[in-house]
Amino acid sequence: MTLSNDALDSPASPYQASGSLRGHTLLISGGSRGIGLSIAMRAAQDGANIVLMAKTGEPHPKLAGTVYTAAEQLVAAGGQALPLVGDVRNDDDVARAVSAAVDRFGGIDVVINNASAIDLSRTDAVDMKKYDLMQDINVRGTFLLSKLALPALRASASGQILTLSPPLNLDPHWAGRHLAYTMAKYGMSLTTLGLAEELKADGIRVNSLWPCTLIDTAAIRNMPHGEQIVQAARGPQIMADAAHAVLTGANLAAGGAASGNFYTDEEVLAAAGVADFRPYSLGAPEDRLVADIFL
Repeated sequence: MTLSNDALDSPASPYQASGSLRGHTLLISGGSRGIGLSIAMRAAQDGANIVLMAKTGEPHPKLAGTVYTAAEQLVAAGGQALPLVGDVRNDDDVARAVSAAVDRFGGIDVVINNASAIDLSRTDAVDMKKYDLMQDINVRGTFLLSKLALPALRASASGQILTLSPPLNLDPHWAGRHLAYTMAKYGMSLTTLGLAEELKADGIRVNSLWPCTLIDTAAIRNMPHGEQIVQAARGPQIMADAAHAVLTGANLAAGGAASGNFYTDEEVLAAAGVADFRPYSLGAPEDRLVADIFL
């Protein structure tokens, strides 16, 4: 079996897990490659059940991997996998994914809202079709998948929702840089804020996770000058480890609320005992890494 570029390029991990996702069922949107697949792979290594819902059923001309090849990697890593071709913008697709997860594995313990679209254009340049795409995938898709999974999450003894979205930083700088994208990503984060409060009585933990630095993915490598850009990035393994720490509660050893948090990968892993982040980098010194946006 041939691994994707993202899997091949992941650096060694300094994270020592104190918990396990064995036997847990994770439903992940957009997990056929990149950060989503890395998170799924880390869970599969524990023996988790992974339901992947992604649009990529056929090979992309520029991006390696489909939902089916991703599922093969997860099984090879030690997990169980159910690949589903679906679009988070489609109500029926999302409903089928939730139903299929429950039918195949008996329930859902974790929803990971990973699917996202990006366009950093300024307001006068952004195409409204792209605006609508970002709103539909990022905001509506996150809300819909979370909403339809709620009955299964309530039935779980450890229901969680983890969304890959940034802290709600209301510094005008970020709205002024790329308003359309900022609105879409902050819509995802507002979903975290609202559901964490709404679901307190149900015992469902709801959090967001965001990288402190640029993350190396195939999508970035295919951008103009992408191969040079990612040399100042970290591998997706850091987000996989951080997600694992959040989902297993390894970052809570020092106390703090279990729900309603807007975590960064460094914050989570430092709380889980990681002191040296250099192994996650692709070669650039720590002070030369490209910082991510919204922080």
